[in-house]
Amino acid sequence: MFNLFPNINVYAYRITLISWIAIALSSQVLAQSPSDSEVRTGELLYKSSMATELSIKDWVMEGPGKVSFADGWMTMESPSEESHHVFWCPETLPDSFVAQWDMQNQHLEAGLCIVFFAATGLKGEDVMDPSLPKRDGTFSQYNNEALRNYHISYYAHNPKLPARPVARLRKNPGKHIVYEGPPGIDVSSERVHKVTLIKEGSHIRLFIDERLIIDWVDQGEVNGATLGSGKIALRQMQWTRFRYRNFKVWAMQN
Repeated sequence: MFNLFPNINVYAYRITLISWIAIALSSQVLAQSPSDSEVRTGELLYKSSMATELSIKDWVMEGPGKVSFADGWMTMESPSEESHHVFWCPETLPDSFVAQWDMQNQHLEAGLCIVFFAATGLKGEDVMDPSLPKRDGTFSQYNNEALRNYHISYYAHNPKLPARPVARLRKNPGKHIVYEGPPGIDVSSERVHKVTLIKEGSHIRLFIDERLIIDWVDQGEVNGATLGSGKIALRQMQWTRFRYRNFKVWAMQN
């Protein structure tokens, strides 16, 4: 074997090479997901650095939300705290996936963050199908009218209910609360947090960093059958200002 590192012996070189290969493979299949999730990922389906306007050019904003960019981050807010807003990723995700993103609170006073996923119209339409009613960020348009989806509120600091002590998973339409877990992002936290959403068919989990806060299996007993493929979106209430980066989605490994 040709030795790329003449100052070390061949045995040490082989050990180094094996270690590098192991690291490379693990970065592909583990997708930086929580070490105790026992989830292995396959193909990278979608990624956005969220660092520039170009990186989110196909995303769709509903409601008076605005985004800006600095230092490799995208900040999302509603100017003058006008109203709630929903930001749709353009990718249609399969029935099973791992989605992950970083986020950091920029406004500790109040806010609320939600992720919608497995979202379709009531008849399976794409959420951007022009036949569906127009949406402007009003919550009932997403959880009680023309869409099917799951949604998880993982940061909850509504001025009417500050520092809510639970994270919630709901199944829509009908905003059925199907699971409550411990609080997600702490309302006083200024740290960068990694959010990992895992949908493995009917099994739904959400981690904040490596802390599991949602863990539920949809048995089809609430509001019909398990929801399958669909769109994913990030929602903020009007008082919220978070910044986001490194949004990625992987398929589940067979």
